[in-house]
Amino acid sequence: MAKLYDVSMPIHAAMPVYKNREENRPRLEVIRDFSKGAWETQLHLYMHSGTHMDAPYHFVPTGEKIDAVTLDEVIRPCRVLDFTHVAAEITPSDLKAKDVQAGDFILLKTGNSLADRFVPDFVYLGAEGAKYLVERGVKGVGIDALSIERDQPGHATHHLLLGAGIIIIEGLRLADVQEGTYLLLAAPLAVADAEAAPVRVVLVEGELKP
Repeated sequence: MAKLYDVSMPIHAAMPVYKNREENRPRLEVIRDFSKGAWETQLHLYMHSGTHMDAPYHFVPTGEKIDAVTLDEVIRPCRVLDFTHVAAEITPSDLKAKDVQAGDFILLKTGNSLADRFVPDFVYLGAEGAKYLVERGVKGVGIDALSIERDQPGHATHHLLLGAGIIIIEGLRLADVQEGTYLLLAAPLAVADAEAAPVRVVLVEGELKP
């Protein structure tokens, strides 16, 4: 029987946000209550809050936007790679040890998954590591940090991956997931003209049966 892992961050006002920027915090506003017959709310949400997907348009002016991401790109096999031994930057040598193949969609599990708050010195994918993944021909990269890179001049990691049409998922929670192959279910909200969108990411271990 299949085992399901929800590797997404819950969305709420006290959730971790990048660099603890208050303007990035989600806010749920009640716009109608039961005195008017029904409870209705409006969500004010920064598109890069919590677990989200970056489309190429995030950094590439001519790149595809999030509503152009097709389901076959984000419902597919993926590989979780364990880098919990890495203290700062994931490098090409770290990646070479994992035998990354062309066509892989890889999720980088690091010590970030053990933190329940924003940690400024989070583990990230360096520019050289990103270049290596582009050369290997991966289709997507996810990481358990709110950004795939940390204070790199010119946002080199984003430019390298998105410029090659490689989807990025940020804000994963992989503490309970072991290294291995899973079925990835990661369809983002199809928000027209947006550069990113929230995504509920589920990993399936084993065979799904009716």
